[in-house]
Amino acid sequence: MKNTILGGILATTALAGTAYAQETITAVHAFPESLIYTKSFLEFVDKVNDAGDGVVQIEVRGGPEAIGMFQQPDAVRAGVVDMVYTPGSFYAGALPEKDALVTSNKVAAEVRENGGIALIDEIHQEKMGVKYLGWFDSGVCYNLWTRDEPALDDSGNLDVSGLKLRGNAVYNAFFTDYLGAQVIDLPTTEVYAALERGVVDATGWTQIGLIDLKWNEFLNYRIEPCFFSTDLGVIVNLEKWNSLSEEARTIVQDVAIAHEKESAEKLGAVRDEDFKALEEAGMTVVTLEGDAADEYLAAAVQNTWDRMKSLMEEAPQGAGNYDKLIELFYDK
Repeated sequence: MKNTILGGILATTALAGTAYAQETITAVHAFPESLIYTKSFLEFVDKVNDAGDGVVQIEVRGGPEAIGMFQQPDAVRAGVVDMVYTPGSFYAGALPEKDALVTSNKVAAEVRENGGIALIDEIHQEKMGVKYLGWFDSGVCYNLWTRDEPALDDSGNLDVSGLKLRGNAVYNAFFTDYLGAQVIDLPTTEVYAALERGVVDATGWTQIGLIDLKWNEFLNYRIEPCFFSTDLGVIVNLEKWNSLSEEARTIVQDVAIAHEKESAEKLGAVRDEDFKALEEAGMTVVTLEGDAADEYLAAAVQNTWDRMKSLMEEAPQGAGNYDKLIELFYDK
């Protein structure tokens, strides 16, 4: 009987020790839970929690309703929350190097292999005090979407005069410096109401998610070619990251690397499904051709690189990584 009691005590103690040893990472996400990109992040969380059972768990505290989407990067830097899934463009003022991801024509797995992610991580740690865990949902590019049929000039170039164009930190350098557009900056959560009221009648957005956001109720044209890439990533407070056990860090990092590849492959199929659904519902595709298309794409990249270099030069660290970032993230 003594042995039975002792065994029970030891088992209970072991279980208590395991529970105590399990580490928790708190997290928030930039976009509403209904959006495909948030769903991708929540899949990553589930994968970590399965692989890390008894070792490490991610506890999701919510999205922009918990912490405003533009306040989330500062919240993770300050340790208010441990992890944030957000576009790099939401903290562009602190880290203009994120434009290397915006203009990239590669997917995360490629720049993970060639050292690009390692360099971006190093820059995040130095400039922001955060760990750049992974670039999720890469390989999805942006289109310009309009309510009315877009106008083209005699050379086939897009004419945006008269458009009430919703702007965003991702593509404003392109929209203003090349297209000459007057943009109205709005967060994602306010665009539906702005379209409904006629405040804007065109916006840039990724190839995926228009249906999730219900913007297709107002937008009838998609302009090709697409440009840029999503720059959605996960950042972790560096002090929190370093405080985790080696086992916990290994689990989270390994799952993130796997999810970089899996999410890019999965969202490629979702894009095709979305395009088919939109076109069946009446969405019209307008395609720029020849020199007009080439100049449109070249301007998107070059104007954004110019912005990145200018902002890097203003920082104490300078623009020493500029050429290396382009080399690693872009195939010329």
